[in-house]
Amino acid sequence: MDPISDMLTRITNAQAVRHATLTMPFSKMKLAIATLLVQSGYLTGVERTKRTSGVNEIDMLELALKYDENKQGAISGIRLISRPSRHLYAGVRDIRPVRSGFGMSVMSTPKGIMSGAVARKEGVGGELLFEIW
Repeated sequence: MDPISDMLTRITNAQAVRHATLTMPFSKMKLAIATLLVQSGYLTGVERTKRTSGVNEIDMLELALKYDENKQGAISGIRLISRPSRHLYAGVRDIRPVRSGFGMSVMSTPKGIMSGAVARKEGVGGELLFEIW
């Protein structure tokens, strides 16, 4: 399974059962995506931790999920756009608002992982990873 789709599935499932935190294997791309989601207000926090498994230490990523006072998750929905079998790219002019501006698209650009709005301001295109609202 693709690491990004695995990450998004874990976030969706953990939020569905109202978990406060979520742990997953670490990667630099997952850390960049999680940091962007924290900055955008979809997650509360992200932390890199280590877990010992026998003699080995495994890097893990711990995400703190965000809920409102009615225990509704901050994330209403996620739609995966690029998959391992189909990568979709967008130029600067092709980047559109998600859910009339109430959502965000996440892109992998030459300048790093960024939201679609920031990529448009920076004047760069890239691979559309997913949309979140």
